[in-house]
Amino acid sequence: MIAAREAHGISERRACAILGTDRTSVRYRHRRGDDAPLRARLRALAGERRRFGYRRLGLLLKREGLAPNHKKLRRLYAEERLQVRRRGGRKRALGSRAPIALPEAPNQRWSLDFVSDTLTDGRRFRVLCVVDDFTRECLALVADTSLSGRRVVRELDAIAARRGYPASVVSDNGTELTSSAVLAWSQDRSVGWHYIAPGKPQQNAFVESFNGKLRDECLNETLFTSVRQARAILATWQQDYNEVRPHSGLGGRTPASIMLPPCSPASRPLRVAFGDGLRPALTQAARDDDVMEGRGGETALNRTEKQRQDGPGGNRGLYF
Repeated sequence: MIAAREAHGISERRACAILGTDRTSVRYRHRRGDDAPLRARLRALAGERRRFGYRRLGLLLKREGLAPNHKKLRRLYAEERLQVRRRGGRKRALGSRAPIALPEAPNQRWSLDFVSDTLTDGRRFRVLCVVDDFTRECLALVADTSLSGRRVVRELDAIAARRGYPASVVSDNGTELTSSAVLAWSQDRSVGWHYIAPGKPQQNAFVESFNGKLRDECLNETLFTSVRQARAILATWQQDYNEVRPHSGLGGRTPASIMLPPCSPASRPLRVAFGDGLRPALTQAARDDDVMEGRGGETALNRTEKQRQDGPGGNRGLYF
């Protein structure tokens, strides 16, 4: 438009008529507001939470009263070059997966697992992770160079002193979690202990998902010089995870926002997936000390204890 007017010396009205352009379009001036405060706060949050995407950052902005729509937030996020760099992962085999029943109340089922990391001097340490499967709350992060079965049950007793014992605990078949100390603890406390099938971490999906967040947002972002420093950093991250970090599985809420009911653990038994369908879990029978029909009138806890000796063709009913 400007070039045509300068080349032929004609008015704006004449140039618009010749080119078939509306004069309001030619005279339009950009009126978008200044997004500098929003951009600055978005950059600050992205600097603090380097592994958060734009959706989770948007939830944090909403808490502070800044609530742009998702399209604008994504545009600003891309313009500021805040995209999270994807870390390379190994190839995973695809196959059929049996559905796992969800707990229906807090403190109904806990999940346990270990993660490991290295100090700056090359020494390795391990972290015991305990998660409530219903609230997604991290109940404990215990870091040490060695974590035996006796240490595990001491930490579980410490958690139970604050919130009561669960109806069930889920873990893998690690040596610490299949020790005599753990089996005696589950029998003395009337807590059902269920072991996932060997080589099937997806059957313990809640704590495995938590482990990924812990490693991505904390362990991979920090250099640990000592176990004492690791414990302090993990305690801070645990509080932030429970009270500040929005959880996508909870609709953007925090695990701490889901209050524990006064009657805990939940009275209704869990239902777990067996090879031939859904059956009541062993937890309720163990708590009531009932005898289940089976070989020699074995009780539920006796079967839990003997599952370690079952081979590939043994009792599969103890697995999710």
